[in-house]
Amino acid sequence: MAHHFEIYKDKAGEYRVRFKYNSETMFATEGYASKASAQNAIESIKKNGPAAEVVDNS
Repeated sequence: MAHHFEIYKDKAGEYRVRFKYNSETMFATEGYASKASAQNAIESIKKNGPAAEVVDNS
C-alpha cells in the first residue's frame, strides 16, 4: 500500500490522523476527542483536498 490514512491514539488519549506515503508520514492532524471526528477529518481532506490552492510563502 503506497499511501494511506492512519488513525491512531496519541499519548494523551486523543485520536489523530496521519497520511503516509511509502511509510513516510506526509502530514498529521490535530488531536480529536472521538474516533468519529478523526474519520470526519479524513473525509473532509478527501473532499476538499483536491481543489485546495497552493500558497507559496517562500
